[in-house]
Amino acid sequence: MAPRDGVLAFDVNETLLDLSALDDLFADTFGDSALRPVWFQTMLQLSFVGGLTDRYVDFTTAQHAALDMLAARNGIGVDAMTGGRIVGAMEHLPAHPEVRDALARLREAGYRQVTLTNSPLAVAQAQVANAGLAELFDDVLSADEVRQLKPGPRPYRLVAERTGLEIGDVMLVAAHAWDVSGALAAGARAAFIARPGMVPSPLGAQPTLIADDLTQLADALARA
Repeated sequence: MAPRDGVLAFDVNETLLDLSALDDLFADTFGDSALRPVWFQTMLQLSFVGGLTDRYVDFTTAQHAALDMLAARNGIGVDAMTGGRIVGAMEHLPAHPEVRDALARLREAGYRQVTLTNSPLAVAQAQVANAGLAELFDDVLSADEVRQLKPGPRPYRLVAERTGLEIGDVMLVAAHAWDVSGALAAGARAAFIARPGMVPSPLGAQPTLIADDLTQLADALARA
């Protein structure tokens, strides 16, 4: 089938891949798997503060730093080997159950598909390959390539530049409200994936589509 206009740019962590696979590691290390999302939110905060203060902090560095902060808050020692095991496990996350079939449907329908993640490029490539999704994407893109993390504008513009399209022909697909807001502010379109616990921001421009998962997204795009 001939390619459809535009490109779908998929966020990776939580949108495509299931971070709950790390829960056992957090239960073993901290005694509480519920600290895994706290760690991820702390990591995001450290990354975003770096951007706001003009000090670029890559995702891997922020992940290690967030583990240190989490350990200090809970009075637990986390050695370098344990920290490396947790951060390294980010490269081996499984896809959410519906992801592979939905991506295959979209590709069969003629959509161009890339990933756009804040993970460093080598990590992103490993994540997509290890999840068995590599052949479903035309390219793997990382915000680290432009030294500005999403939701800054440069990563979204990178998709347009790499695919030879206008920014308005890029549709971000993400389960994070901040990512959707960043894409819309940069001039891209966006679809919000309402994974459990995820809700879109009520502020500012709103996503073109809201779906519970990628199957619903594929259905909605088929109707459109």
